[in-house]
Amino acid sequence: MWLQQRLKGLPGLLSSSWARRLLLLLALLLVAYWYLGAARARRGAGRGAEPRGAAALCLQAATGSWRAQAERGDALPLPEEAVGDPGPGLALAGNGFLLLDVAAGRLWVSAAGSGGGPALATEYPALVRLRALGGRGEARAALAALRDGAVRRVRCVQTGPGAGAGDCVTVREEVVAHRSRPHLYLQRIRIANPTERVAAFEASAPASAPSLGSRFATSLEKAEERQFLLSSGRLLLPGSPKVVLMVVAAKKLVSRVQVAPKSHFDETVLSVVYTSEPIEVSRLEETFSKLRESAKKEMLEVMQMGVEDLFQEHQQTWSDLFISGVEMRKITDAHTPSSETVNMTLYYMLSSMPAPLLDPLISGEDREKMEASLNYADHCFSGHATMHAENLWPAKLTSVTQILQLSDLWKLTLQKRGCKGLVAAGVHGLMQGMVLSFGGLQFTENHLQFQADPDVLHNSYSLRGIHYNKDLINLAVLLDAEGKPFLHVSVKFQDKPVKLYACEAGCMNEPVELTSEARGHTFPVMVTQPITPLLYISTDLIHLQDLRHTLHLKAILAHEEHMAKQYPGLPFLFWFSVASLITLFHLFLFKLIYNEYCGPGAKPLFRSKVTVPDTIL
Repeated sequence: MWLQQRLKGLPGLLSSSWARRLLLLLALLLVAYWYLGAARARRGAGRGAEPRGAAALCLQAATGSWRAQAERGDALPLPEEAVGDPGPGLALAGNGFLLLDVAAGRLWVSAAGSGGGPALATEYPALVRLRALGGRGEARAALAALRDGAVRRVRCVQTGPGAGAGDCVTVREEVVAHRSRPHLYLQRIRIANPTERVAAFEASAPASAPSLGSRFATSLEKAEERQFLLSSGRLLLPGSPKVVLMVVAAKKLVSRVQVAPKSHFDETVLSVVYTSEPIEVSRLEETFSKLRESAKKEMLEVMQMGVEDLFQEHQQTWSDLFISGVEMRKITDAHTPSSETVNMTLYYMLSSMPAPLLDPLISGEDREKMEASLNYADHCFSGHATMHAENLWPAKLTSVTQILQLSDLWKLTLQKRGCKGLVAAGVHGLMQGMVLSFGGLQFTENHLQFQADPDVLHNSYSLRGIHYNKDLINLAVLLDAEGKPFLHVSVKFQDKPVKLYACEAGCMNEPVELTSEARGHTFPVMVTQPITPLLYISTDLIHLQDLRHTLHLKAILAHEEHMAKQYPGLPFLFWFSVASLITLFHLFLFKLIYNEYCGPGAKPLFRSKVTVPDTIL
């Protein structure tokens, strides 16, 4: 019997040292595979498992449209730590004067006349908190609406014993810091109760919170048949005897909210914040009186307006800022920021920068000067592109302080690279400067030039809304089917059409007139020696025609020829040496195996026990 003989020969096989080592190695590999596979399965079960319970099912239905918004680049889901009531989440809404940490419910403000961002943290609890009474479970999510300048949150509270979404109450919140009214922020609350029972919530209004302490005093104000709360307090400045005074007028909200079965509850809390410049303690009463009057006046004004009108006014102003921007399409390396990182950085910077062009009190001369800098930012942006500057496009920000520090770093970088005029124009100029710096675009006296590094054009991205006089230019770096980069340019004329011309590196070909056609214009990526900009755009045709005679180039190469010269690969001798070593190793290995089993004195692979029959003599 063949199997019995092989089993009898197994001890002989194990007597070989190489067989024992091979079996030991296989055993170790099996143990490692089992351990790693079990750990991966546990992680997958923790991360990718579908949420269970009525609250989770309700949350999935309530946030069903968020995925499509995120795929379009219009919104970004916020991390889980930004959703809960406690903690320093990064669900932020701001307008340059106010900055709301929505997750922590904390308000940051700017001192009057400072001209900087909201760098002063307050102890004022800025938002209404709703606590469900009698809830059996909750699920929640948050989203930053990039093009609306808002933070949206959804909570699903399970109130009944059933396992369906119909047993849950949905609470939706939307928080905005009004972009064109810097002293105003709004919190819209919508509660939907599809169940058969009453849903009750305990509301903690900002002015009634116990954390106000002794630094704030609150009173109920009545004016023109309207009621609101007026809170006054002071902010201490580290290392200074001066203080900054703050007055907040907020709409009064009931302390207990009850939603009847099969009904809805809608409420929008308006808050108006005024601060003073740093003052001496002797001027407290006089300054408080002026701030209270200013807050009362604006509060009455916004309370007379429709809530939807205020939201639409804010969204229109914010969307005008996002006419400009950066869109990442294809990333092929780890050093280029992702689309989420770029969008979130732009959102944070716009939220922390004031908008002097929206100030109705700005003088005509200052407005004209800012608009001129915005339309043609001469000598901005000088230097190399910031696309791969990880400190300017950080992948993760964990606190409001880091965001404010990043805002200061961006302003300093732009000022040192010839963009002082854009920084002075506030949030509109900051957005323009960030877009120019990302791709290495620079305005000169006569043209706009695209001076990106040819070696990093393996990434695909687009820069939109580049101001050239009163027109908007869109520039994209795209890849063809073979992975070769090319440039795509389109123009959106804002006023009467003005002739714009463009030519690629070296301007050896006749400049092309840019039009507003939807298909745009394409240009090959040519690389000159020495390196010069990849594209020139100007309103002066003669200037571009003369430019070719002033560059004094040695050669003009196609992008693939340039890359072949930059990275020619390892020499032939290296690969020949590697191939020779591999061949010699395998020949030596074959010789060892042959001598072991086929050479003189080779040992049999299996040892069998031979039985000699007894011989009768």
